[in-house]
Amino acid sequence: MRPYSYTLDRSRQTLLQMQERVPIYQTTSYVFHNSKHAADRFGLADPGNIYGRLTNSTQDVLEKRIAALEGGSAALALASGSSAITYTIEALAANGGHIVAQKTIYGGSYNLLAHTLPQFGIETTFVDIHNLAEVEAAIRITPEEYLLKLLAILTVIFLILMRFLSLLINMDFL
Repeated sequence: MRPYSYTLDRSRQTLLQMQERVPIYQTTSYVFHNSKHAADRFGLADPGNIYGRLTNSTQDVLEKRIAALEGGSAALALASGSSAITYTIEALAANGGHIVAQKTIYGGSYNLLAHTLPQFGIETTFVDIHNLAEVEAAIRITPEEYLLKLLAILTVIFLILMRFLSLLINMDFL
């Protein structure tokens, strides 16, 4: 089966009505049978929709299709690149993590790394990515190493892989 056919068929299985086209659910809230039902939903004891910004049937279908197409177990669709960058760094670096980033990254990403994430224990070292000695000196040999916005990509990937670290690349300016 072709990947796009597989993706469409796989995500369609999750819909109750089995319709040909995925409906767009234009709602922000959902009805609960009673307060216990609502508490179970918000407590994640009962799977299902809670609130349009947290769970959304249309978004759920999109995420399932992307996961199926990419061969993944799940996907997360977000409203902006900034959200994707923030979610990814928070998940990978967590409290106490360290990031090596290009000095000239996008302003929003710079502010996130330089001003916001330090409040959550995530530290960033900004480097001239063209100065490989500076990049290498900034890398800490810990499992929490993650790199963001690399322009000299092949050389830097080599440095990272030699240390068995993860690599995160923001492709905005490439």
